[in-house]
Amino acid sequence: MPDIFTSPNTSQETIEGNADALKEQKQKPFPIPTKSKTIDESTRHKLPGHSHNPIAAFCYYPDRVNFIQKDPQEKLVLMLRRHPITNAGWIFTALILLILPGFLSVLPAFEDLPANFQLVAIIIWYLLTASFVFEKFLGWFFNVNILTDERIFDVDFVNLIYREITDANIDQIQDVTVQLGGSIRTIFNYGNVVIQTAAEIPQIEFEAVPNPDKVANILRELRVEEETEKIEGRIR
Repeated sequence: MPDIFTSPNTSQETIEGNADALKEQKQKPFPIPTKSKTIDESTRHKLPGHSHNPIAAFCYYPDRVNFIQKDPQEKLVLMLRRHPITNAGWIFTALILLILPGFLSVLPAFEDLPANFQLVAIIIWYLLTASFVFEKFLGWFFNVNILTDERIFDVDFVNLIYREITDANIDQIQDVTVQLGGSIRTIFNYGNVVIQTAAEIPQIEFEAVPNPDKVANILRELRVEEETEKIEGRIR
């Protein structure tokens, strides 16, 4: 007896066509490049999370970004910095330091100094303030987390002559945990992404990054894609 739910004219091509259409409807919001598939430039610029801002804290498929340990065929997927709101503390401190010399005139000890000495003291004060701001900005700008189609990197920038880079292969990722707590982090949607790995360093942490849930999803997609490529390679 023919199945009443199946058309007798249904062919294998039709079934495969419907399956392909279903896959397109369920397309991932964050497409991941593979060794056999790349994302062209026009499509990349339309992806959610892609930014042309050079100081963006969340950039999906960043433009003109390179780093020392990058392999020639390695594709960058995501670059992260700490959420800009984490800079509020030192920015507030810098503003206080900038306006503080205006109140020095009320101090008798400062008024007793010669005019030239007062000018030199104020210049030194502003130079120290500028160096404080510059150091804090560099610390935020160069402390980055990078995801490629092959590895993850955690770059800790200590100063201009010292940095620490931790990396692990995508296939070494064992677990991804999102830590999001507190009213400030909830309002501005940033948190920690803790990655358990089978590498020499068992845990890599992305601290205070924007959109931690999206970051975790991208990491999981990269891991699944890497496992799929390995299985396909074994079959071939």
